[in-house]
Amino acid sequence: MPDFIPGLELGRRFYQEAVRPLLDAHFAGVAHAAALIGASSEVLGFDTAMSTDHDWGPTVTLFLRDSEAHLSQPIHDLLSYQLPASFYGYAVHQQQYAEDAPTTSMVVKTEPPFNHRVFVTTAHAFCRRYLDLDIDQPMQAADWLTISSQQLGSLTAGAVYHDGVGELTDLRTRLAYYPRDVWLYLMAASWQRISQEEHLMPRAGYVGDELGSAVIGSRLVRDVMTLCFLIERQYAPYPKWFGTAFNRLACAAVLTPILWRAQTAATWQDRETALCDAYEHLARLHNRLGVTEPLTEQCSNFFDRPFRVIHGERLATALLAAITDPDVKRIAQQRLIGSVDQFSDSTDLRASPEWRARLKHLYD
Repeated sequence: MPDFIPGLELGRRFYQEAVRPLLDAHFAGVAHAAALIGASSEVLGFDTAMSTDHDWGPTVTLFLRDSEAHLSQPIHDLLSYQLPASFYGYAVHQQQYAEDAPTTSMVVKTEPPFNHRVFVTTAHAFCRRYLDLDIDQPMQAADWLTISSQQLGSLTAGAVYHDGVGELTDLRTRLAYYPRDVWLYLMAASWQRISQEEHLMPRAGYVGDELGSAVIGSRLVRDVMTLCFLIERQYAPYPKWFGTAFNRLACAAVLTPILWRAQTAATWQDRETALCDAYEHLARLHNRLGVTEPLTEQCSNFFDRPFRVIHGERLATALLAAITDPDVKRIAQQRLIGSVDQFSDSTDLRASPEWRARLKHLYD
């Protein structure tokens, strides 16, 4: 295998050195954008040498204007015959592992045509396929809530190597982060999730169910981490890179050792102590945002029971009171189910755009 080159850098070289010269020579009058965005580890910058074993290689997506979409196939065909067989030691040709396999691997093929990884599309077609989203229409709150943070993050991360049409840059700016009141709603939903289980963790341990207590504790650790992404206005990726991305947040230096104590605690008492340390730090981060009046940052007993909690519902209520957008206020008057990332951890639901139309009815 050649020396590993991160996908974002390999894509940049592939576009500038192999793809762009062919476009300039054969489609000089056709405006385009070129980027590496979408569902792959290299878009987030998390790929390693292991990533090269499937669905990886010299890759770029070209975006044409809608009026020139008919040129997609001619451009694709030209590249199939004119691209080199390999690029920086990596095969350009991709072949399925097996007839029914959804993944591909790089295969050395010396003669064209090559099944290359240059995808030619338009911004409209890309968003319809990837998000089931019509970018000509204004986004409603339900649109934001039914697109997973991983999908939003994979469109706004990655790299744009060239934008000769402008639509791609405009799209990424538009999706850069949630609107303010959607953001407040999502933080409220996260605090509500914490409030619903923070007292259950010690209660399970109190009756001798340390396994059950640890499971709830792990759920709470994940909820704390999710809230950290929201507080720092960062899209959270899917589980494979969730912890890796969390470690890049500003709050990770303080919270990672605390959350690891909660995750590895052998008793519910130690778990409770660690989680309360995390909750209190989160409450301080919340107050620094200045989006609500200052709230108590200390844990206290859950009613008259000997379990310490932050009372996450207090923070949820305060955040909901700060929402002014009528569309979001209407949704917030219902039960706080949050976004698709908060009410489900099903990969098939979160990553499949065909569910979005039905999911939007949850917010009617």
